[in-house]
Amino acid sequence: MSLSTRVLQKIVRNEAMASDPPEIYGWRVYLLACSACFGAMSFGWDSSVIGGVIELDPFVKDFGLGDRHTPASASLAANIVSTLQAGCFVGALVASPLTDRFGRKWCLIGVSLVIIIGIIMQAAASGNLGPMYAGRFIAGLGVGAASTINPTYVSENAPRAIRGLLTGLYQLFIVTGGMIAFWINYSVSIHFPATKIMYIFPLAIQALPAVLLCVCMLMCQESPRWLARQDRWEDTKRVLSRIRNLPPTHPYLEEEFKEIVDQLEHERNMIGDASFWNLQREMWTIAGNRRRVLISIVLMICQQMTGTNAINTYAPTIFKNLGLTGTSTSLFSTGIYGIVKVTSCVCFLLFMADSLGRRRSLLWTSIAQGLAMFYIGLYVRIAPPKEGQSVPPAGYFALVSIFLFAAFFQFGWGPACWIYASEIPTARLRSLNVAYAAATQWLFNFVVARAVPTMLITAGSNGYGTYLIFGSFCFSMFVFVWFFVPETKGMSLEAMDGLFGVTDDSAKSLTAEEETETNKEKEKEKEKDKEVPRAQQAEVA
Repeated sequence: MSLSTRVLQKIVRNEAMASDPPEIYGWRVYLLACSACFGAMSFGWDSSVIGGVIELDPFVKDFGLGDRHTPASASLAANIVSTLQAGCFVGALVASPLTDRFGRKWCLIGVSLVIIIGIIMQAAASGNLGPMYAGRFIAGLGVGAASTINPTYVSENAPRAIRGLLTGLYQLFIVTGGMIAFWINYSVSIHFPATKIMYIFPLAIQALPAVLLCVCMLMCQESPRWLARQDRWEDTKRVLSRIRNLPPTHPYLEEEFKEIVDQLEHERNMIGDASFWNLQREMWTIAGNRRRVLISIVLMICQQMTGTNAINTYAPTIFKNLGLTGTSTSLFSTGIYGIVKVTSCVCFLLFMADSLGRRRSLLWTSIAQGLAMFYIGLYVRIAPPKEGQSVPPAGYFALVSIFLFAAFFQFGWGPACWIYASEIPTARLRSLNVAYAAATQWLFNFVVARAVPTMLITAGSNGYGTYLIFGSFCFSMFVFVWFFVPETKGMSLEAMDGLFGVTDDSAKSLTAEEETETNKEKEKEKEKDKEVPRAQQAEVA
C-alpha cells in the first residue's frame, strides 16, 4: 500500500474508502485531475490579476482611469474587469454541446488556445480600450468553457471515495492562480519601473496556466464515461483499467464498468436520442433531474452573492477603503489574502470534503461568512478610517475579518458548489448541468464585478452597505441548504438517482398508474361499505 493511500485512509472517513481497493488511489488519477485543473488556474489568475493592474499608475494613465473616486472612473474600471466575465458566460454555455460531441480532453486543449489568444491581445493593447475589451472577452470564452468542462472531466474520472477531494481541486487551483496573480501584482509594483512594462508583464504572464493546460492534457486519457457514450467499450475498459491501476478482470473494475453500462442503457431507453430538445425536456420536465439542475444553479447564485469575487477582484481597492495607505501596501495585503485562501482550501479538501461532508460545510460557513461581512460593514459605518490617521484596533480586526471571510469561503462555498454541480447529474445530462451552473456563476460574477466599484462609492458612506448586502445573502443561504441540499459524500455517480427521486418518464408513468390503481381500490372499498348497510336493511325487511 502506497504512502498516499495510507494518508488518505487516515483523513478521509467514508464507507467507500474503507471498502474500495487501495490500488485505485495511484498517481495517475491525481495527475489527471491536476492537469485538467490548470483551466481553473486560468480562471483564478485572469480574474484576480486585473484587480491589481487597474491600481498601477501606468495603467491608470494609459487607459484614462483618472480619479478612481468618481462614478465615471469606477464605471470604466468595472467595464474593463467585467468584460472577462461576460465572455465566460458565453463560453460556459457553448462548452456543453462541444464537449459532448468532441470529448472532454480535446475541448480542454482547444479552450487553452483560445485563452492564450485573448491574453496576447490584452498584453498588446497598450492603452487602447478596444483590444483590451476584445482580449478579455476572448480569454473569457476559453475560461468559461474550461469552467464547464474541467469539473465534468475530473468527476467522471475520480474514484467515488475521493471524488470530493479531486473535484474540489478545481477550487484549489482557482485560488492558487489568484494568489500567484496577487503576488505578481505586488512584485511589479515595487520592482518594475513605472512604464508600460509594469502592467504588460502581469497581463502576459497569465497565459502560463493555459500553456500548462494544453501541454498536460495532451498526455492525459479521455473520460471513460464519455467514451462509453460513444459506444467505445474497449477504450472505456482500457482507460478505466489504466486510471484505476487495476487489471480489466478485477471485480471492482468489472462492477464500475457494469454500473456505467447499466446507467447508460437506462438513460437511452428512457428518452432515446440525445438531441438538444430531448435533453432539455428530460432536464426540466422530469422531477429528479429538475431538482438537480435547480440546486446547481441556486448554489452558484449563492456562491457569487457571498461577495467573494468582489473581494478577489477589487481587493486592493477594498483594503484601501479599510484604511491601508499606498498601492504596494494594499497589494501586499492582497497577497496575504491569497495565501489564506489557498491554505483554507487545502484544509477543506483534505479534512472536510469527503469526511465532514458537503452539506455541513455549506451550513456552518454560511453563518460564519455573514458574521464577517457584517462586522466589516458595521465598522465602516460606525468608525470609518480617516485619511492620514493610523488604522485603529477595530480597523485591524476588520482587516482580519477579510481574511476570515476568505477562509470560511474555502471551507465550504468555494469548492462544495463545484463538487455538487459535477457529481449530482445523470451521466447523460452532466455536461449540460455543469454548463448551466458555470454560466450562472459567470453571470452573477459579471453582475458583482460590474456593480461593486459603484457600490463602494454609492452604497452608504464608504460603501458600508456593500458588506451588509453580501452578509445578508450569506445568512439566507443557510436556509436554502438546510431545506433543499442533501449530502452526497462517498456515493458513486450512478447512485445519485436513488437520492434525488424520479428521474425518468417511465417511473413517472408508473407512479401515475399506481395512483390510478390506488384510487380504483379506494372506490371499490367505498362501494363495499355502502353495500353492507343495504344488505342489513334487506334482512330486516
